[in-house]
Amino acid sequence: MSQLYQLSQLIVIKFGGTSVSTLKRWQNIYDIVKKHLSNGFCPIIVCSAMQGVSNSLENCLRRAPNENLHDEVAKLKEQHDHLARELGVFPNSAVDEYFRELQQILTGIFLLKEVTPRIHAKVMAYGELCSTQLGALFLQNEGINLKWLDARKYLKSTVTTSTTSYLKAQVDYKFDKEMLHQFQKDQKAQAFLTQGFIASNENDETVLLGRGGSDTSAAYFAAKLKAKRLEIWTDVPGMFTANPQIISHARILKRLSYSEAQEMASSGAKVLHPRSLLPVAQYNIPLHICWTDHPEMSGTIISDREQFAKSSIEAGDAGGGGGGVKSISTKVGITLISIESSQMWQESGFLADLFNVFKKHALSIDLLSTSEMNVTVSLDAETKNLNKNILNDLTLDLQAFGEVKIISGCGVVSLVGKNIRSILHTLGPILKAFEEQEVYLLSQAANNLNLSFVVKEEETNRLLQQLHQHLFGDLVEDKILGPSWNELHATNIKSTKSLPSNTNTERAPWWTSKRHELLKLANEVGSSFVYHQATLAKTATEIQKLKSIDQVFYSIKANSNPQILETFFKKGLGFECVSVYELNHIFKTLYSIDPNKVIFTPNFASQDDYLYALKKRVRVTLDNIYPLTNWPKMWKDKEIFLRLDPGEGRGHHDHVKTAGKGSKFGITIDQLETIFSLLDKYNIKVIGLHVHSGSGIKNHTYWKEMASFLLGICDKFPAVNFIDLGGGLFVPYQPREKSIDLQAMDNAILEMKNLRPEIEFWLEPGRFLVAKSGVILAKVTQTKSKNNLTYVGVDVGMNALIRPALYGSYHHIVNLSRYNENNSIVANVVGPICETGDVIGHNRSLPNTREGDILLIDTVGAYGRSMSSNYNLRPMLKEFFI
Repeated sequence: MSQLYQLSQLIVIKFGGTSVSTLKRWQNIYDIVKKHLSNGFCPIIVCSAMQGVSNSLENCLRRAPNENLHDEVAKLKEQHDHLARELGVFPNSAVDEYFRELQQILTGIFLLKEVTPRIHAKVMAYGELCSTQLGALFLQNEGINLKWLDARKYLKSTVTTSTTSYLKAQVDYKFDKEMLHQFQKDQKAQAFLTQGFIASNENDETVLLGRGGSDTSAAYFAAKLKAKRLEIWTDVPGMFTANPQIISHARILKRLSYSEAQEMASSGAKVLHPRSLLPVAQYNIPLHICWTDHPEMSGTIISDREQFAKSSIEAGDAGGGGGGVKSISTKVGITLISIESSQMWQESGFLADLFNVFKKHALSIDLLSTSEMNVTVSLDAETKNLNKNILNDLTLDLQAFGEVKIISGCGVVSLVGKNIRSILHTLGPILKAFEEQEVYLLSQAANNLNLSFVVKEEETNRLLQQLHQHLFGDLVEDKILGPSWNELHATNIKSTKSLPSNTNTERAPWWTSKRHELLKLANEVGSSFVYHQATLAKTATEIQKLKSIDQVFYSIKANSNPQILETFFKKGLGFECVSVYELNHIFKTLYSIDPNKVIFTPNFASQDDYLYALKKRVRVTLDNIYPLTNWPKMWKDKEIFLRLDPGEGRGHHDHVKTAGKGSKFGITIDQLETIFSLLDKYNIKVIGLHVHSGSGIKNHTYWKEMASFLLGICDKFPAVNFIDLGGGLFVPYQPREKSIDLQAMDNAILEMKNLRPEIEFWLEPGRFLVAKSGVILAKVTQTKSKNNLTYVGVDVGMNALIRPALYGSYHHIVNLSRYNENNSIVANVVGPICETGDVIGHNRSLPNTREGDILLIDTVGAYGRSMSSNYNLRPMLKEFFI
């Protein structure tokens, strides 16, 4: 049946890679299209390539000059054929033809040994062309009168002279009346389906719209047709007050202005690409972010901000400016370039000349800060051509202007919202989060929507958590703020009642299969620490599989429980002690242990402590030159280890950083010269070098860097036989965090080990070996509501688990007694200690929790019981194994 539709009835709906990769997802698209048709809309469907296809095509382009890729093309074709079979549209002649063309092009690249930008764009387009051909046939077979369109016919770029024009093209998105009439002439079509990401130039060559191109394509179509609205369907329900993968109690933002959303997207929010907002803003087309898994839910609506009622996040604006922080965004992989020059003082055109250097190297500046004699700019990680060679060339050119300093490994924390300058007086208390943090650059956006802090990359998540708690912790749902990520999952996804979804492939925690046993234990013995023997053994086995490590030493300060020590002893691990009390404990517990499998690494120990360790014949590590320079005779004819400071601390919190400026640990390189004469005079042999920079380190290349650092010093000490890389392996505490990639870490260390195979490499993990094995069982004592906040009190507090109070650490909390009930409240879980900081977890989603329920606090095997105290004269919790 023919359908005539008016301008107001057009609607653009965009679906990303995960939304077009399975039959179930295409059935979901069908349901959404049918709903729009029933409401009188004509949908224009914009689709991405199938999940993973664009990455595979990029990989083919990298390899094609050196390899014949017949097998890779066959794998890609089979991926599409599999979907075609699921959709009932196999065989598919259009897709077959696309893959014949793809194979011919890749063969040509192999012969010519070159990939031009024009060919690059043409190859990348096949992903979108294939997915939309399959989807169009499926929807047509389901009874929708749908027409497939080639986006390159409608989205045109006019520039054809540069690499950027092929790979990051700009398209004119002015309202196109003629284009609208072309759509209207096709009276048989109920809907249209086309591609994201691709367009064409004036020579009809394929061009790409760059990262986020499908969002941008959809926005271009919406603007050129003045659509009723644009819908971006994605895997999350909208934009949040923070990244919900990091802050699980972040709240969805129901309404945003175009400028606020664009600022959030530019500052690190990945839901939308910043370029997708300007086209719809120009024509005041509402943009809806919709949740693919739950089409019935209203997500974030982005449109003219003036029509919105004031939210609670703006209510405190005494100045009446309507200001308020809507979101906290973070970006990592930031590089700062600082140029110090006396030439710039009142020098006309200095900045223009300086910025031309960045233009010459095709580098886009993000943040900027200036003073009378300094210019500092930031370059973000998405600058594709930013590498060591480019930075070296850039530095050489910039040295003509002044002294150049490059600070890498930075992150940006941005407060985003309307009229930021009008609320500066309210932000004072939250700036305490930066008290112990070096801020490299502070930038306030000219559009009054952003206040950004450039800090060390590893500090961004901690700052995000603290700032979010300050700004949003006490706020409740209103006209702007929606439910939290936890609440959304509690309401919509039954499988995440007590255990939020995990984006990695790791198995569920051990306690999920031991719930009844744990409940019985808690009811019999009360609140306690419980450890899982099998998890301890499994983790020890896992770490010993590292080919690059000759000996693993367990740092017993993480947990000195005798049964844990015996488990690791049987697995062949050595032990690292930091006090004579730990040494006594080891030899008392493991009376048959070889002293060579015990390391003593104290800090500011007394002379008697060292004498005791030497008497025990264990390996002794010095982290200060004082014992050598002041007690040299003690070390005569002895073999020792030296703990060196690499110059920079790492880790999830300042209090766990054990190297660099301000750290009390380690010997600096410039101090080594002081001890060389003493080594010769007293026949002291340095047989091992040790380094440890901190805890909670995610980057697997860190250990390669540390190995390289120590190997570079080995030649100063000809007797060195051992390299001790310390510990600090990252452990996931939040449900959606991924563990460190042990295989990648192993490969990285092996690169260094292969340089000196005669040297043994050691590792000292503590937390990694025990953290996941332990839980606390805590009994609920009271509940309370106060000022729109709910509190759940338990009989376990910071006396038993001090990590949340000391480090702001996160521990997952589950109501074991009501594990099969839906989460229905968001509460602060608090202990009985008379301290404001006695909070175990902020804003946790729980079932309707009552007195007597048993809560499980997860991942407490490390630095739980070992850091417990009798504060308030409360007894230490007992420990049990299952």
